[in-house]
Amino acid sequence: MSARILIAGDDPVQRRLLETLIHQFGYHAETVESGEAMLARLASSATPVDLAILDLAMPNLDGCAVLSRLRERGEKLPIIVQTSKASVESAVPLMRLGAHDFVVKPVGPERLQVAIKNALHAAMLEEEVGFLTRRAAKALAFKDLAGGSVEMARAVRQGERAAKSAIPVLLEGEPGAGKETFAHAIHGASGRRGGAFVTFNCGGAPPDDLEGMLFGREKGAGAAEKTLGKCVEARGGTLFFDRICELPIAAQARLLRFLQEGEIQRAGAKRPTKADVRPIFAANRNLIQLVKQGGFRDDLYYRINVFPISIPPLRARRDDISTLANRFCARFSAAEGKPVRGIGAEAQALLCAYDWPGNVRQLENAVFRAVVLADGGDELTVAEFPQIAARVEGFDVRVPAAPVLAARPPPEREFVPVEVRDPNVLALLDENGNARHLDRLEAEAIKFALVRYRGQMSAVARKLGIGRSTLYRKLKQHDLLKQIDLEPAPEALAAGA
Repeated sequence: MSARILIAGDDPVQRRLLETLIHQFGYHAETVESGEAMLARLASSATPVDLAILDLAMPNLDGCAVLSRLRERGEKLPIIVQTSKASVESAVPLMRLGAHDFVVKPVGPERLQVAIKNALHAAMLEEEVGFLTRRAAKALAFKDLAGGSVEMARAVRQGERAAKSAIPVLLEGEPGAGKETFAHAIHGASGRRGGAFVTFNCGGAPPDDLEGMLFGREKGAGAAEKTLGKCVEARGGTLFFDRICELPIAAQARLLRFLQEGEIQRAGAKRPTKADVRPIFAANRNLIQLVKQGGFRDDLYYRINVFPISIPPLRARRDDISTLANRFCARFSAAEGKPVRGIGAEAQALLCAYDWPGNVRQLENAVFRAVVLADGGDELTVAEFPQIAARVEGFDVRVPAAPVLAARPPPEREFVPVEVRDPNVLALLDENGNARHLDRLEAEAIKFALVRYRGQMSAVARKLGIGRSTLYRKLKQHDLLKQIDLEPAPEALAAGA
């Protein structure tokens, strides 16, 4: 969804001119005729506004008075002020009152577009910094979720109700849909937000040590030192059971007892211990089908399925795709030191048209790669998403055809001795016995790793001993991008939450 910009001014001709320009830039535009009307619009429950363009000279309530009122209300909306003077003396008071930028009437299209891009990027970056800070502190709230769509808003309302009680919650959804982030939001909105948020991956723990990791062990009972276990670590807080559908049957009985009695029995302990935790479960498979197949206990299923919440896949909440993509763009452009300030309208249309089988996680990876590979422009375009464009009708990014060479006489046949060698051995000499160029050796090593690790970029970068950003740059340098498939591998889907 494109940004929504509010235009406030008493001159109808100027309002109409700005509205036309903003539509040409690819944004939504609204107009109001006074400062009072602007304050009323921002205080309403209508669609949120992302940026405002405010005329400084208006009757009754002028631009400075509007800025003062917004500052008193704690409004953090980025505002561009229109003024008839271009001087430092007139700009400084506006900035002190909270204006992000000012433009001189009549403003040219290029100057206005740059001001809008800069203001939206700064606001998005500030929002993303706050999001990352709260996530690191495990203090996310439901407002941190991109929930503009009807489907996500419904899930958020259920989550807000669940946060007010201590009953178990079951989050159901496809891999990568954002179940753990949603669980963080429930924790942040609950009375346990001051406690720990602890994650236990039911499918990632070694089967022989799973119960010890969850419930703990006494020293000597299979452990060199006493271990508390996740249940004790989360005391007073929230324990998130990720991929509960993969918990072995043997451990399911222990978990059921823990849920029924609120006690844990550490291996080697003489007495059970109370564990005051709020459990939240996540499943990326149909649990009722697992129950019918005998892979999940029915009594445990009924115990954890008290308050089920379905997290919609990204293709069912397309209105959220632009918000998420711009959030990721702001984060990665800052982290990578790139001048990218947003995503172009056509590229946003492409992202919204794709079905995203890997959901939010796949979108995040796609935007990260696009930012890293961007050629210096201030916006991401369709060209930065070639793998996505190839899968969406009407957006295919085609490579120019190779030039047609003049016909040549057939070469004389030669007999060349062929050496059969191990495909895992990298040849250091060319066919003439000379040392091969370092670039070609590097390209072959990367190609081998891509095949070896099935295109899993994190594994490829780790095994080659380089960072992901460096890997993407080298892929572009050696023209190896066509070997990358953005579709998540089966094992990645199975491991996602």
